[in-house]
Amino acid sequence: MVHSSRLKRKKILITGKTSRFCRYLENDLKNYETIFVDKKKFNILSFRKMENFIKNKKISHLIHIAGLSRPMAIHEKNISLSIDLNILGTANIVKLCKKHNIKLIYFSTNYVYPGTKGNYKESDPLLPINNYAWSKLGGEASVQMYKNSLILRLCMTDHPFIHKKAIKGAKSSFIFNSSVSKLTPYLLNEKGIINIGGKSREIYDFAKKFSNQRVSGISFKKVKNFPKNSTINISRLMKIFNKKIKIKNFKF
Repeated sequence: MVHSSRLKRKKILITGKTSRFCRYLENDLKNYETIFVDKKKFNILSFRKMENFIKNKKISHLIHIAGLSRPMAIHEKNISLSIDLNILGTANIVKLCKKHNIKLIYFSTNYVYPGTKGNYKESDPLLPINNYAWSKLGGEASVQMYKNSLILRLCMTDHPFIHKKAIKGAKSSFIFNSSVSKLTPYLLNEKGIINIGGKSREIYDFAKKFSNQRVSGISFKKVKNFPKNSTINISRLMKIFNKKIKIKNFKF
């Protein structure tokens, strides 16, 4: 175990303060000095404003969670907003980290994979099926240019499952956001790309098991632009987990 005095040498800035995920992360990063920011304090579309904000703060790590996600249809209806927040905003973050030598951790999605065969490894070819995934891959493109970075391709959801409908005939590898939060401190020094997810399950079965309300099923054939099998291979994560991470009662 790393001594707490060494942990506190890291000063971490986290975007997306108002997200549900950050509520967990505030607790799981309590051994570090953290600054959680929302779009009012830290406008990712303005490099100048971001640079002014970090001035004299000696940020060592930046975890970029903010962006446009749901509803998924917004990325089809408002392409400009999707490009601005998920591609251009991320590119600005990369430029900021490069200029100030800040370690960047970028939250992406497993939807960047084609979503046909499943069990995708980090090295597998990428081919998004919808605009949301394209926007996240656009963000990844700029992050890949900066070597002091880590891309997390996540299959993350809320606990309990919050949606009233779930897709039948499609598989995914959901992991709860609270579990991802617990893992995050142990990944701060990693680089490259890491898939993060749980067991391969049909989405409808997962929803029924982990929802506090009645969930109705939707046939995959009736859903547009959605991957049939977006399950991911988490071998690299498990290798790191088994070597470094000891979290009581933690399960994927």
